[in-house]
Amino acid sequence: MQAGRTEPLIAIVDDDPNMRDTLSALMRDSGFDAVCCADIPAFHALGDPPPVDLALIDLRLRGESGLTLAIHIRERYEIPIVMLTGVGDEIDKIIGLETGADDYMIKPFNPRELVARIRAVLRRYGHGTARPSANPGQEIAFGALKIDVQSRRLLDAEGEEIPLTNAEYRLLEYFARNPDRVIPRPELLEELGSDMQRYVDRTIDVLILRLRRKIEPVPSKPMHLQTRRAQGYVFQLSGS
Repeated sequence: MQAGRTEPLIAIVDDDPNMRDTLSALMRDSGFDAVCCADIPAFHALGDPPPVDLALIDLRLRGESGLTLAIHIRERYEIPIVMLTGVGDEIDKIIGLETGADDYMIKPFNPRELVARIRAVLRRYGHGTARPSANPGQEIAFGALKIDVQSRRLLDAEGEEIPLTNAEYRLLEYFARNPDRVIPRPELLEELGSDMQRYVDRTIDVLILRLRRKIEPVPSKPMHLQTRRAQGYVFQLSGS
């Protein structure tokens, strides 16, 4: 967070003036500050480094690619990035490690979910944002870990957060809400919101490997997230 400000400053990069106004109002109503940029040059004009705490970038900018700006930011600054995409856009590039984006949302999006994801990304970068308190029934425990559903966090036995990407969190919560049931790959992909069938195996496999490294005592011998050959995956809360 920049000196002299109490609210994180979100840069909104979108060529649609109505969307910029909507997002700006949403950010301010949610306790953030906002600066709007109609294109990539407008973002660059903010300064070097730009005095923002997070960049919210539309993938499809008029005559430009939001990915170009995301890569530029990632190469030069420690600024988190959330991408906004349309249905059918190249989601695999957004959720892959190599893109530089920390999270993505598909339009039309749920405003509350977008705000929750922005808060989660800012926390991972060490920005102080208010953490909502957990309500009864808003936690799912498994083994020594627990999922705080309201704040979208995975916590260890000491209450410390285990960082997850959005895709990792969404899959983990889905598994935890559907324990002891074999879930096939197409269902998991549908939960991710991608219609790009040719990326099913690679995307799911990578996310499963990442999750196991974070939730399993011995990732090579998973107790919670288990494979059922030729069927899918099953999640066991007890870890038996």
